[in-house]
Amino acid sequence: MAAPKKPAGSARVAASIPQVAWHQIRSAPVILVTGPEDFLAERANRLLRDALRERDASLEVHDLRADAYAPGELITLASPSLFGEPRLIRVDGAATMNDAFLEEALEYIAAPADDVVVVIRHGGGVRGKKLLDAIRQGTGGGIEVLCSELKRDSDRADFAAAEFRHAGRAIAPAALRTLVSAFTDDLAELAGACQQLLADTEGEITEQTVAKYYGGRVETNSFAVADAAIAGRHGEALGLLRHALATGADPVPMVAAFAMKLRTMAKVGGTRGSGAQTAAQLGLAPWQVDRARRDLQGWTEEGLGRAILAAAETDAAVKGAARDPIYAVESLVRVVATRGVPD
Repeated sequence: MAAPKKPAGSARVAASIPQVAWHQIRSAPVILVTGPEDFLAERANRLLRDALRERDASLEVHDLRADAYAPGELITLASPSLFGEPRLIRVDGAATMNDAFLEEALEYIAAPADDVVVVIRHGGGVRGKKLLDAIRQGTGGGIEVLCSELKRDSDRADFAAAEFRHAGRAIAPAALRTLVSAFTDDLAELAGACQQLLADTEGEITEQTVAKYYGGRVETNSFAVADAAIAGRHGEALGLLRHALATGADPVPMVAAFAMKLRTMAKVGGTRGSGAQTAAQLGLAPWQVDRARRDLQGWTEEGLGRAILAAAETDAAVKGAARDPIYAVESLVRVVATRGVPD
């Protein structure tokens, strides 16, 4: 039987421009950021912004949505400014770009503006293929940044090791394996765990250090408990909590996970605008804003306030202010799972 034909236009044009990993991102007139891993794409964007800002503190940063693009936006932002400041224009949502963006982006890359870097984030799919092909063939003098999903444990271990290496801290191989095994599903949470260890500890990070924070969490971790409770699934959260504690999890980082997620929800609550805009205002990553907005569904401002107070009280309880820290954490789970509504 003859092999099925590929849909017209589905073939991927071989790139004639440099293709680099997310952590190798560098300045170019046009930067195409592709691949399914949004967290790595956001990291790449931050690395680029910081590098450009270090080069020139007057850098202007602008964010656009390709799927909600209004004609003229790109040209307006890329036009020479009064004082000639360099500009970074970040374009998200290119996988669902509208026709106006496609048309004007093709025009723009044919003659990119001086002192302007345009970053186009395309998560996958065939929408905008004409633009992607043009960039990959060299129009605009760009590069492609690949943000592939980290599926293997070895890939996630390399990522985590780089987090500690970048911070100038050592982590024992056994500690690294334990940490990675505790966060197999969510790269963002693995990165958050790395940052928590860096912030809360000193010297080499040992297996004992990781066990204190994340021991017994290969199947159950603090964030899973917090996620279930915040979503209102009391029974599931309580079951996950008891499993984690029975397998060696420490109540202190358990409560820290609750506090971190609740504080982020409080920061994001009531904000407007895109995830990227709100993230820039609050000093968060766009994925954190999007996650917090999902978590806030079903919550009231008063309920969130009660939950945050409960988390603070529980933090003191598990650090010695109460005789039964386990009961204190279970009570916190109940308060959060009922979204702060009094009994």
